[in-house]
Amino acid sequence: MDKKEGNNWTAYYDSDVNRYFAEIIYTSREGREQYDYEITKEIYDKLGSFSKDYENEELIRTGEMNYSFENTMYGTLGPERLVWDEEANKAMNDCIRKDKE
Repeated sequence: MDKKEGNNWTAYYDSDVNRYFAEIIYTSREGREQYDYEITKEIYDKLGSFSKDYENEELIRTGEMNYSFENTMYGTLGPERLVWDEEANKAMNDCIRKDKE
């Protein structure tokens, strides 16, 4: 299991399924936001090579979003802000679980 991390992001490579995932999470007293992406090997390889951490987040955002959640006092929580790809989300959660074992 390969893993790369920044301030607000974590990226994973799961060799069992040969897939790459990344998550961006912001948590503050105003609320919580989470964005999960399926990314390419090219994106994964570039992560961590930028001098500014937000550049890593911008690169992650070029991947395919498979889940987003926003619950902030300034945002909304509803269908317009919720994207769900059941299979990709399960694969990413399996990858995170393997990393913690």
